[in-house]
Amino acid sequence: MADQRRGGANPRGGSSSGRRGPASDQRGRGGKPASGGRSGGKPTGRAGGRTDDKRAPRKGDWKRPADKEPVERTVEQAVYDGPPLPPEITGGEIDRSISNQLKGLPEKLAARIAKHLAAAGMMIDDDPETAYRHALAARARAPRLAVVREAAGEAAYAAGHYAEALAELRAAKRMNGATAYLPIMADCHRALGNAQQALKLAQSPAIASFSAPAKAEMTLVEAGARRDLGQVDAALRTLERAPLASKDRSPWVVRLRYAYADALVEAGREQDALTWFHRTHAIDADELTDAAQRAEELEKRLDPS
Repeated sequence: MADQRRGGANPRGGSSSGRRGPASDQRGRGGKPASGGRSGGKPTGRAGGRTDDKRAPRKGDWKRPADKEPVERTVEQAVYDGPPLPPEITGGEIDRSISNQLKGLPEKLAARIAKHLAAAGMMIDDDPETAYRHALAARARAPRLAVVREAAGEAAYAAGHYAEALAELRAAKRMNGATAYLPIMADCHRALGNAQQALKLAQSPAIASFSAPAKAEMTLVEAGARRDLGQVDAALRTLERAPLASKDRSPWVVRLRYAYADALVEAGREQDALTWFHRTHAIDADELTDAAQRAEELEKRLDPS
């Protein structure tokens, strides 16, 4: 950390030694030392031969004037400090698999990182920007831990910092070889205008071993990248390979159906889109989408009477 003290100049002027010049200048009348000096005109070292009773300033004498503001923290220091930690956060909220990865660190350091990671996880949905700052504070303390870089990447993604998210997740992947980040990384490429790079990640062989929700995430990103490139028919084919008719009512099925209905609208197939907006609404108990509203709008357009 950078030193927070002011510069080394003596606050009262002159050099910090307290000397005022050559020994010959320190003499009083008659060529005798001004005070307490030895013959020969050499300064005593006490108060530098000054003719008054004021001694030279010594370390600890000077205090910051009351009207001076504290030195501002640098950007790096502010990142390291992070936002204030909520008092209810203990660090015990993080998953055991994460805390196990912190065990190789000094106890106090690990505890502080755990608190920042817990705060990031707690805030990521409602205040993603602050969550990202907590994740950066953890990263500043342990940049070589994959779990920390992963947290920073996910928080950056939630906060809309897509280039930063991509860099963090790439770093995490280099460290632990995990492929679970691929859908988010692909979506970051999309957000940065690199649809072709998103499609390359979507073709990764690792996708075959993904769970159903993870596969759905990559399908959504791939279909979105196709639409970014103006390939609406290819986007529809991508979504049609997904389990749209699944009886599962999980959010990933809701989102797949909604994306399919939305792509059908873009393709000009409004009647089919209406059907799929209704099918989406039928399983969207938590109202994750505006499928009901979209269906109502289509009905009015298709049957204005």
